[in-house]
Amino acid sequence: MEHTCTTALPEFVAAHRRLFVLTGAGCSTDSGIPDYRDANGGWKRPQPVTYQAFVGELATRQRYWARSLVGWRRFGGAQPNATHHALARLERQGRLTLLLTQNVDRLHQAAGSENVVDLHGRLDQVRCLACERRMLRTEFQAALLRLNPAWADLDAADAPDGDADLDGQDFSRFQVPPCPHCAGLLKPDVVFFGENVPRERVDAGMQALQDADAMLVVGSSLMVYSGYRFANAAARAGKPIAAVNIGHTRADPLLSLKVEQSCAQALAFL
Repeated sequence: MEHTCTTALPEFVAAHRRLFVLTGAGCSTDSGIPDYRDANGGWKRPQPVTYQAFVGELATRQRYWARSLVGWRRFGGAQPNATHHALARLERQGRLTLLLTQNVDRLHQAAGSENVVDLHGRLDQVRCLACERRMLRTEFQAALLRLNPAWADLDAADAPDGDADLDGQDFSRFQVPPCPHCAGLLKPDVVFFGENVPRERVDAGMQALQDADAMLVVGSSLMVYSGYRFANAAARAGKPIAAVNIGHTRADPLLSLKVEQSCAQALAFL
């Protein structure tokens, strides 16, 4: 496995005409969205909320949506960066079988990528767990602000996935709006910890991986199994894997090339 060498990645990309690309949080840090893990693959902060806690406890939902109300203002306004644009260019050249992203920020689509599967869903939508209807997060933000005007002026440090570090607040009076159609429980349209990735997304990824000559991982430590399984499948199929990531990845033993640079730096040649 090679480490940072300026020609290695361009050569890898040139040698494999059809790439299966998997991206993670490292792609979006230049857009002002923090990532989750340190260089050793450990958590930088408390683990994200679990599905079980969100569905099971009103207090968890109050805390989640209060933090989200504050964090969404910046997250919702994030713009694609050079990494997103480089990968969109690669797709326009007909070089990708699929871009499978673990990110929920839709910045790949904003940069012009079309053949994208949002493995973990999308934060710009809210889904009702009862009637399955979806509404725009911007619409839900307006409802949150109507019910909780006092929270509008709070500011806090951004956390991954569009929430904010609001510590020491009393969330017990925070009002969480129900579904406007059926009064059911609303949840961001993303896969929480403890929840399964929808089968059709995994299948679409595996099919695209089958059709590819090689796999390229950009900005992911692959510590979560939902992403790691694709590297595992590529290795089993004998397909070479290159990764751009600063620090440890769970797939290090499977890689034929590893570039320890920022994503934008590594993909600048595109």
